[in-house]
Amino acid sequence: MASLQRIRNHGALLIAIVGLAMLAFILGDFLNSGSSFFNRSRENVGVVEGQKIHYTEYEAAKDQLTEVYKIESGRTDFDEDAYSQIRNQVWNMFVMDYTLRAQAEKIGMDITPDELTELCIGENVHQLLRGRRAFMDENGQYSRETVKGLIAAIQEGSDDAAQNANLQQAKTYWLYWEKAVRISYMQEKYTALFQHLLKANSLDAEYAFNGRQHGVSADYVMQPYFSVADSLVKVSEGDIKKLYKQHKEQYKQTPNRAIKYIAFDIVPSEDDFKAAEELLVRLQDEFKTTEDVSLVVNTNSDIMYDGRDYSEETVPAQFKEFAFAKGAKAGDCTDILFEDNTYAMARIMQAGYSLPDSVELKAIAAEEGQEDQELGWFKAADLPKNIAEPALAGKRGEKFTVAMGMGEQTYEIMEIGKPTPKVKLAILAREVTPSSKTYSIIYNSAKQFVVNNNNAEALEAAAQEAGMTVVPQYNLTATTDKVGQLKASRPIVRWAFEAKEGAVSDVFECGQQFVVAALTEVNDGEYRPLNAVRAELTYEATNNAKAEYIKKELKGVESLEKAAEIMGQQIQHVEHVTLNDSRFGNAGMEPAVIGAAVAQGENVLSEPIQGNMGVFVVKTGVSYKQEGGSFDAESEKAQLASRFAYLPYQAIQLMEDKAEVTDNRANFQ
Repeated sequence: MASLQRIRNHGALLIAIVGLAMLAFILGDFLNSGSSFFNRSRENVGVVEGQKIHYTEYEAAKDQLTEVYKIESGRTDFDEDAYSQIRNQVWNMFVMDYTLRAQAEKIGMDITPDELTELCIGENVHQLLRGRRAFMDENGQYSRETVKGLIAAIQEGSDDAAQNANLQQAKTYWLYWEKAVRISYMQEKYTALFQHLLKANSLDAEYAFNGRQHGVSADYVMQPYFSVADSLVKVSEGDIKKLYKQHKEQYKQTPNRAIKYIAFDIVPSEDDFKAAEELLVRLQDEFKTTEDVSLVVNTNSDIMYDGRDYSEETVPAQFKEFAFAKGAKAGDCTDILFEDNTYAMARIMQAGYSLPDSVELKAIAAEEGQEDQELGWFKAADLPKNIAEPALAGKRGEKFTVAMGMGEQTYEIMEIGKPTPKVKLAILAREVTPSSKTYSIIYNSAKQFVVNNNNAEALEAAAQEAGMTVVPQYNLTATTDKVGQLKASRPIVRWAFEAKEGAVSDVFECGQQFVVAALTEVNDGEYRPLNAVRAELTYEATNNAKAEYIKKELKGVESLEKAAEIMGQQIQHVEHVTLNDSRFGNAGMEPAVIGAAVAQGENVLSEPIQGNMGVFVVKTGVSYKQEGGSFDAESEKAQLASRFAYLPYQAIQLMEDKAEVTDNRANFQ
């Protein structure tokens, strides 16, 4: 009973303890079992209008567009800029797609399957598909039959591994353009809706016509703001803050960083030049006399020997005169030459023969029911060696077969170019590059610079003292791919968003440079801070103060001549000013002055008018109507509609700017 009473006395405490224990248990279980939930949220590259973009979806889209680039360009060796373009294009496509979908859903707009089919393989194929070479016939015209055949082949598949791989690549290509057509057409429907809504009415047409027909001539005098000394006016902190508040929406920003960096070029040392030259000197006799020249060259040279045939157009310029000299013969060899940081020498392996430079080929269909494919003209350098050799050595009408992956392909020579002189040349070349020792010396020098100057001010001062260029870089966002023109510099951006203002980075390797950066600005606010825009606000506030100063000087002026005398300026004339004008005589873009001049009537002297470039006083002359022409409502409406043409596209851009977008790409780059 005593124990029971003690439990009763401490009941509230026990309930709290048990409750906390149960909560800890539940949370622990949830966090363990729900870890996949949190991981999934961390794997989202972004969210657009509530639509999550998972990392795997984003990567798949990048891979897809990369394949499209390969097919479109015929290349596989993309550089850093190309991959950056692919990433940005994929992201922009996601943003446009999900933003359009969200807006289209609100107004009940969609693209039906039948519409998409018509756009892709119907009578009215979308222009995005018409421009693709992969969908054209031999005459360079878009072919629906070609597209239908491609789709049928993709759906059917193939038991042959090589063919199936090609079909998968074709499927990736087709699906990309199908999606691009859907997004593009959705955008076209949306803009067409805007264009239908943005129409001028009869009152708009009449107002525009009258605005063009009725005008006034005027004399004016203008005092530029720059003619008033800054010392004559005062600008307070309150004036600047007031302007900042007025313009604040113009200063919206995404979080960004500013840095300054110095670069240490990774260049060869004198020892590196000496080593490269000594290598060729050691190999010179062997290169001239060996029977196995390919072993010597391919073991030591930057230019492999594959028995290629050089023409006068394709041979390296420094060896042209030697290779095609009169009497040149196999075994002839140059001395060691130096050009473009490269030591090189050449040996003629075969001379005195001719071969065509180009050939027109047809690929023979491998199976019945398939059509032969005319491939067009090729130069020797554009073809793989196993195709180029039989093609250029053959005759018109001959066929030859070469191995292609796990299968074979037969080609027919349709036409062959005129033979031109050729030479086989073995080239022993060694470009001078920084050795590991040189690399280490330069790296250590950069590293020591960081150790000795561990804050932004010290780094900049030391760099200037050493005669080094300090390069500023502004507005780096979390998704910026590279810093200026620095290669492989994405790690610098990541560092800038992790470091504290004033910090100095470690040494980054950016292509052929070691780079050290200092973080000079951290801007994480929704708006650019006042100090960042103080200069432009001060300029505007100063001009406002000068306008008030000039107006005060002109107070009570009753004639244009007197105003000109006070201003120390000449009277100027402008003929036929209308509300449709954008410029006021020689004064430039002055809409406030134009509006005041037209509105004030005939023979009136204006009050001082604050304009863009200075203060104006205007004396109007006689109002008059433009001679000739009659009001045509439909013509006026058409002209106004043409002025509105950009608005639908601006609406699309505004829609994307205002969309709810969370961009997490920086976590995955």
